Amino acid sequence: MSEDVPSWDALAGQVAGLAQRVSELEERLGSGTEGPEDEEEPGDAYLVLPQLRELLRDAAHGGVLFAGSVTGPGGERVEWERSAVTDSLLGSDWPELADTLGALGQPVRLRLLQALLEGRTAVAELMELDGLGTTGQVYHHLRQLVSAGWLETAGRGRYQVPPTRLVPLLVVITAARH
Repeated sequence: MSEDVPSWDALAGQVAGLAQRVSELEERLGSGTEGPEDEEEPGDAYLVLPQLRELLRDAAHGGVLFAGSVTGPGGERVEWERSAVTDSLLGSDWPELADTLGALGQPVRLRLLQALLEGRTAVAELMELDGLGTTGQVYHHLRQLVSAGWLETAGRGRYQVPPTRLVPLLVVITAARH
């Protein structure tokens, strides 16, 4: 590793510190978005970007950071963050991600995930939704989402988004909306 590029552990520690500072700022400001109408426009709304730029000033092509602190369907608090240096991302094997990303590229699967995050966990509850198809088709979609890691079984005929996938899922949905 070059002397100019900080170590992954150093980056992770700095990002964790930034996340803590952002959380404290959000608490003081009382910020929180409830929906699309509450989203802030770019500009002075960036809280983390200046610190991320400083943190990655020696990285040749910068990096990315995403994090979230959300309440899951069961009422539990899920906090999660991930950061990566751009060169590491560009050097990784993107085609190996096709199944994981592809599992989200189907409207019925997205509707199932949304319903699960709204609190429906049983297949019987999911079948009450319009337009999902037959029970066999719903199970097919659920199996695809489990196989890709977006869902896990939570008992017989019950499913849930794993806590470690909740924030990444919401990040993908947010990215797709813009």
